[in-house]
Amino acid sequence: MRVLGVDPGLRNMGWGVIDAMPGRITHVANGVCHSDGDNLGERLLSLYNQLIEVIAAWGPETAAIEQTFVNKDAVGTLKLGQARGVALMTLAQAGLRVGEYAPNAVKKTVVGVGHAAKDQVDYMVRLQLPGVKLNGPDATDALAIAMCHAHQSRGGRGLEQALARAKG
Repeated sequence: MRVLGVDPGLRNMGWGVIDAMPGRITHVANGVCHSDGDNLGERLLSLYNQLIEVIAAWGPETAAIEQTFVNKDAVGTLKLGQARGVALMTLAQAGLRVGEYAPNAVKKTVVGVGHAAKDQVDYMVRLQLPGVKLNGPDATDALAIAMCHAHQSRGGRGLEQALARAKG
């Protein structure tokens, strides 16, 4: 299963692609979409166009995105939500099913601790994807989101298969 992870942001939207097979996750690609434009609409359109290119280039089968957390800066939270909305729309338009994960769930899955620091996430992503060249912290977070989705999806599929066997 090829998974695209997205770390939404208005200035920098991280993305990471992994291949997840039973017992093994491998790195495919990662990067950052940098918004461009003089106003909010142009910046959001820029992110949309770049994310479409990522999807076309790497052909993910499924996707995952980080949920928005509310911080003290309401305007910043709103802009982050708009960037996240553009990402969700782009993924849906591409026909991808999207998993949504809270930041603490991603950290708990990848690091083992829900309140892990950024450097701990970076270390564990590098450890689980040997030889990966990370294209910045936003791309690292996106790979962690993809890894979280791969682990969560496996559990979900196993449960679905067990329920199907029990019914049949």
